[in-house]
Amino acid sequence: MRMSRLLVRTLREAPADAEVVSHQLLVRGGFIRRLASGVYTFLPLGLRVLHRIETVIREELDAAGSQELLLPALHPRELWEQSGRAELFGSDALPAMTLETRGGSFVLGPTHEEVVTVTVGAEVESYRQLPLTVYQIQVKFRDEARPRFGLLRTRELIMCDAYSFDVDKESMQVSYRVVYDAYLRIFARMGLDVSPVEAESGAIGGDVNHEFMVPSAVGEDHFVRCSGCGYAANVEAAARGGFEDPMAHPAEAGPLVEHHTPERPGIEQVVAFFDDPAVTAADLLKSLAVVDGGGRPVLVLLAGDREARLPSGWRLFEDEDFAAHPSLVKGYIGPMGAQAAGVTVVADRGVARPGPWITGANRADHHVAGVQLGRDFTVDEWGSYAQVVTGDDCPRCGTAVDLVRSVEAAHTFQLGEKYSSVMPGASFVAEDGTEAIFSMGCYGMGVSRLLAVLAEEHHDDRGLVWPAELAPFQVHLAALGAGRAPEVGKAADALYDRLVAAGVEVLYDDRDVSPGVKFADADLLGAPVRLVVGAKGVARGIVEWRSRATGEEREADLSGPVGALLEA
Repeated sequence: MRMSRLLVRTLREAPADAEVVSHQLLVRGGFIRRLASGVYTFLPLGLRVLHRIETVIREELDAAGSQELLLPALHPRELWEQSGRAELFGSDALPAMTLETRGGSFVLGPTHEEVVTVTVGAEVESYRQLPLTVYQIQVKFRDEARPRFGLLRTRELIMCDAYSFDVDKESMQVSYRVVYDAYLRIFARMGLDVSPVEAESGAIGGDVNHEFMVPSAVGEDHFVRCSGCGYAANVEAAARGGFEDPMAHPAEAGPLVEHHTPERPGIEQVVAFFDDPAVTAADLLKSLAVVDGGGRPVLVLLAGDREARLPSGWRLFEDEDFAAHPSLVKGYIGPMGAQAAGVTVVADRGVARPGPWITGANRADHHVAGVQLGRDFTVDEWGSYAQVVTGDDCPRCGTAVDLVRSVEAAHTFQLGEKYSSVMPGASFVAEDGTEAIFSMGCYGMGVSRLLAVLAEEHHDDRGLVWPAELAPFQVHLAALGAGRAPEVGKAADALYDRLVAAGVEVLYDDRDVSPGVKFADADLLGAPVRLVVGAKGVARGIVEWRSRATGEEREADLSGPVGALLEA
């Protein structure tokens, strides 16, 4: 490809809305352009990288025995109603886009569990056709509340989603591991340091699932990592260790003291009210009124210096919930008497520490100090309801854990019978002649997001540094001063033709611009090898070779073997 004909316009400055390096470089290099918030056009350079990513994915999934298909992006809404997920539309858990047409109500697919279940169910009749894994690479639509960071969080995205179908749970776990390992090989080929971590299943469902996390300074996620035993989990799923029996060391009982704390519903405001260095947020008992997945009113207790980690499907009380439970006073909730009011009390294990608590008095503008576990309140269920932070004990080995900021590159789920049990036709004839339903797995990878993840991981202060397997072009060929020295243009043209004939993908900068512009663009676009043809080099029969990754430079024979020019 001659650069004079390529649809590309490089920029020396990043747009004002580009907050992270990947967004800045992909826009500056002419890989993508913003059409609307969270909606991007992939220009030829960006599309070439996407195709490289897709090729790696296809090769590894095909080698693992998966079959590619293409499912519709437009889904009849009734499929989602049959699965029960339509009620999640509009929530952060499932920000689906819906539309009304002359043909009825449809969903612009944010994911494809429903559609693939009925599709495969209609084709598979017998256990002899299983196990089966299918995948697609397709556009998905999600009504994100805050699209940001370029391709890292968008409303329209390209995803690879795979689905496995097996005769039972044990076979499904085998298929799950096959795709899991294929994902690890995909990321290794891309040069990404990925950590699979335990995670929450969210709106997808399933008992076991893993997120594939790439450590990144711009990531919106965090995962917990233990250097002692290798435990790793998303902060939403991570647990803490190091706790004894909650009642093993009861604190010495003291009096309850009520304090008038007007307009101080928050932890920081209450700490400020006491104006005592000995009173910190850790001394306050945070009481969160929530509705659990079964519709029960629940009070979640955790130390005031901790952020809550609520199970999937739980939500905070809304105004109508408080109206239905007047004993829980918004902003001034305490656990005293909760069970008598029909509220279940669950607590993070960190609440079991000795010592009195300061908490809401269940009366507007009042808090109470000296509250004791066992005397003033009891706990129905103990668990991990606080987010883990660096230095907490690992739940498996007790080693202090680290918190790692990261980007989610993929997410895999052991779905079991979640969808096959409710979707029509998702059954087959088992070996014993009875009717059985599929045990399923689901595997998602953000293809367009990977373009940004790769740009974040593979760049320097001059521009992008693409891995050879993913670069839009293998070689960036630049002719210097061809307008003034026809022999340079002739030599560069001949070299270009020779490289192309050998199957090398070359971006040939044949533009009439200064050497400085050509070198800056070569660094920005990030091809693994840069070849420069200039008048002095032509006179000596050499071409200047440079590695984008290492900066190594050398001279090569202008008419020598093509292979010698590609060694990056």
